Amino acid sequence: MNKLNINVIAVSVVLAFSSAAMAEGMSKTDYKAAKDKIGAEYRTANANCASLSGNASDICKADAKGKEKVAEAELKAAYEPTQKHTYEARVAKADADYDVAVEKCDDLAGNAKDVCVKEAKAAVTAAKADAKAKMKTSEANSKAAEKSADARSDASKKGVEARKDAAEDKSDAQYAVAKEKCDTYSGTAKDTCLSQAKARFTK
Repeated sequence: MNKLNINVIAVSVVLAFSSAAMAEGMSKTDYKAAKDKIGAEYRTANANCASLSGNASDICKADAKGKEKVAEAELKAAYEPTQKHTYEARVAKADADYDVAVEKCDDLAGNAKDVCVKEAKAAVTAAKADAKAKMKTSEANSKAAEKSADARSDASKKGVEARKDAAEDKSDAQYAVAKEKCDTYSGTAKDTCLSQAKARFTK
């Protein structure tokens, strides 16, 4: 599934610029055809993974499945453009990247593997936090557009709060990675490492 057909690529491209316009131009039949094509491409990509072995096969399968889910989510967001569907498409991308990253971590061992997994979790947490912040900000702005200046001010405040929440989620995830890396040390060195991590992330 390295290549999506032209229709699906068009869906993804238009999603980034004008989901509403795409939705107006896509019939239910076109939507079903595009979805069927995504499914067919997934089956082909997954079958190609059979030529690989071990963890390479697992990574290949995770990548194929992830691309299928992302393509389906983006297609749905384009066909029925809502803030929720756009958010779900971003989450699908974050989850797909995470699944592949975790599979790649299986090539490592010990602390290196633990750090790899923590970094993957930090990345998916950051991506989801950003997606949530964008959705909340978009929702607040949409409501504000229909109301008074006070509503717009409230929307701005909610946007700031959403970005703050996202920053906190990212910080927590990065702190978890830093703590995991400290496990490569022992005794005083480990204590110092943990103290530095706490200071860096104000924990």
